[in-house]
Amino acid sequence: MIDLHSHSLYSDGELLPSEALRRVTVLGYRYLGITDHVDASNFDLVLERLRRAATELNKVSPTKLIPGVEFTHVPPSQLGPLVTQARALGAVLVVVHGETLAEPVAPGTNRAALEADIDILAHPGLITREEVELAAQRGIMLEISARHGHSLANGHVAALAREVGAGLILNTDAHGPGNYITRARAIQIAQGAGLSPRDCDQMLANAEALAQRALARLGLAPL
Repeated sequence: MIDLHSHSLYSDGELLPSEALRRVTVLGYRYLGITDHVDASNFDLVLERLRRAATELNKVSPTKLIPGVEFTHVPPSQLGPLVTQARALGAVLVVVHGETLAEPVAPGTNRAALEADIDILAHPGLITREEVELAAQRGIMLEISARHGHSLANGHVAALAREVGAGLILNTDAHGPGNYITRARAIQIAQGAGLSPRDCDQMLANAEALAQRALARLGLAPL
């Protein structure tokens, strides 16, 4: 299992990075991305803490921790500059909290995120065809979410992505130990969104490629 969108107590998660990593190791995860919620006020602090955790834990853990950030409820006009600053500080995985159906994210967030240097647009809700086309052009992954509420539009996202040829990735958006899932459960969720077994294989390959790219940015060899 590869999960590139989760949270620790550095934002609104329940666990330290070390405990989160241990819990998913027991479940057979290969990579865990911890991408805590950030905005202009804290992205530098959170990124520094998670990079420090990854440096130490990856020396001994069979599951590799990929440190990242999830820009959340950031005004659309600020997304591009903040993502650029985060990259300059060494962010190897950048997620943006998309226009989910579960929260009042500002209109225009999906578009602004897709115009920035990000890796994943999380739970993008009622994303438009034009925006999905932009994601495909820019190689940005659109998320199929395992999280309640955020998963409401999985079918819509999956259908447009298949039609346009945009990349999909499935993440848990885990905030606590009860949110982590197995690979088998991830495939069930993807199939519930209308994806075929072949689509699921491609989705898993997308996660592998993105994880390896992030590891390369950290100077680590892939598992």
